[in-house]
Amino acid sequence: MSQHSSSRLPVRMAVNILLDGVLAALAVGFSFWLANPASPVPQPHTLPLGGAVAIWLIGVPLGLPRLHWRFISFRDLAVIGAAGAVTAVMLVLLMVGSGIPLPSPAFPVILALALVVFLVSPKFLYRLARIPSSERRTAAQRAVLVGDAPSAELFLTAHHQAAASPYRVIGVISLSARHMGQRLHGLDVFATVEKAEAALARLEQKPDLLIITSGGLAGDRLAGLLAVAARSGIRVLRAPSLTRLAPAEQKLELQPIAIEDLLNRQQVRPDRSGMARLIAGRRVLVTGAGGSIGAELARQVAGFAPAEILLLDNGEYALWQIDLELAELAPEVARHAVIGDVRDAARMTALCKKFRPELVFHAAALKHVPIVEANPLEGLETNVLGTRAVADAAAASGAALMVLISTDKAVNPSSVMGASKRLAEMYCQGLNLEARRGGSQRMRCVTVRFGNVLGSTGSVVPLFRRQLAQGGPLTVTHPEMQRYFMTVREAVELVLQASVAGNGETTLPGGGIFVLDMGAPVKIVDLARQMIRLAGLRPDVDVAIRYTGLRAGEKLFEELFHGGEQAEPTGHEGLLMASPRVSDVRLVAAAIRDIEAACVAADEAAALAALARMVPEFVPAGGLAVFSPAS
Repeated sequence: MSQHSSSRLPVRMAVNILLDGVLAALAVGFSFWLANPASPVPQPHTLPLGGAVAIWLIGVPLGLPRLHWRFISFRDLAVIGAAGAVTAVMLVLLMVGSGIPLPSPAFPVILALALVVFLVSPKFLYRLARIPSSERRTAAQRAVLVGDAPSAELFLTAHHQAAASPYRVIGVISLSARHMGQRLHGLDVFATVEKAEAALARLEQKPDLLIITSGGLAGDRLAGLLAVAARSGIRVLRAPSLTRLAPAEQKLELQPIAIEDLLNRQQVRPDRSGMARLIAGRRVLVTGAGGSIGAELARQVAGFAPAEILLLDNGEYALWQIDLELAELAPEVARHAVIGDVRDAARMTALCKKFRPELVFHAAALKHVPIVEANPLEGLETNVLGTRAVADAAAASGAALMVLISTDKAVNPSSVMGASKRLAEMYCQGLNLEARRGGSQRMRCVTVRFGNVLGSTGSVVPLFRRQLAQGGPLTVTHPEMQRYFMTVREAVELVLQASVAGNGETTLPGGGIFVLDMGAPVKIVDLARQMIRLAGLRPDVDVAIRYTGLRAGEKLFEELFHGGEQAEPTGHEGLLMASPRVSDVRLVAAAIRDIEAACVAADEAAALAALARMVPEFVPAGGLAVFSPAS
């Protein structure tokens, strides 16, 4: 509560006490007049004062003086009415006990009704007068709420209490047919989401705005509603979180629909108890901790009470950000923020020897296809040599489990980035097979493969947002380009789920790669059009879409499984496994040494040839790629 509000509370309480006393006294006098018009003056004359004292004695314990008339609820009105009825009973008992004759046999009932009406009516009328003040403005935008009854009712309550609003609500569209025909705050529930288009067309005045009040509207249903709104020229916004809808004098801030809400993904319930058993009390190393995936891994790992967490990244600012965030999010967890390059094998060995991690999440990588295509040796040093350095250092220091974050671009790779991640997969697969053969003392390696993460660093969504802010155009490489998408939080939850499954003694095949169930692929141009609509604009009218052509190493379609891999169930929701397609780890290690020598000699051709020998699906492009920043 603000200092200003606190200073006004005693004044408001005093005014309430005075008004309740006056209203009670008037009610007593009015009751005598109704009960006996021939003798309307209360006997004794001080009886109205007794009514005031009685309401004070009853009302103060019930909190009546603290009521704010503007925000009064029906429950409050009921309490006030009950206080009036009890006051009437007290006065009648006082009169009977004192031998004062009642003006008529009906006096107790008349007195009770008068007190209830006098005490309740002014507050109710004041509250009623405040409700429609913003909605009577004919110039305000017309809005229709979309949601379930509880969320719509809560929004309407907060909307009525807001000091000002640029829109007036004219109706409600329900998520369920069972609410059809009902009324909320005097508004008709006139349609369901599925029949919204026809119902909106029947309205005499088309709304300017749809306000979604329920978080349960997402995926295909939300996309369908957005399509209806786009055809009708209606904007769509989302109400703030219901926990933030408290009575306040400030404007309710509506939010744009997040593109993540349109992912039609089934909610997966993670095995949080299994994750806690895996992480709690252990020392955890996260490489690439400043990146999108690494930072979310650090957040979620910190929530399971590890003994210590080592945050490793070669970017100072990104590392500082996640370290500061964890200091606020989980101050009880011991943290170490370390600047380091995973390509530096000696540094990795020294760090692991000192910290002795028990769990390692390896998210550090170069991931941008055109950049790695233009700088192949850098990509190989980070994605291949860096993975080997981290895995070997972790194993030598006694780590129990290492988790490699891989990508769908490692399947039938057309780029150096994808092929380098495939070779990293092969190395970790080989280590995992050796660990299973060598017993529980050897470090397990779990590889998790998934597609694009919405909003991650370098992904298309932040690019589109930046281009939208500049007025467009939005740049798309090809009209048929498709990608798999999921949110970063869901991806990391499933990575932790795969870590639990891969660390257990199960029938899962050794060397198998966990693949996240990414749902259906999404066309990039459809994503661009949807983001334009979510901004309240029209694709190809208000904002143009420009095609730039495929860049070096890019494919139209990404795949999650190679033709030689079969998708196998894991028994865990959202997780599949690619059946093993492995090579002898010694052959993989020898190829990595050849790549290392070529990198030292700055011999791109030799390095790419060694990569292609181990990943035969990859065919290096002739000549040096030229990087273009266009998307």
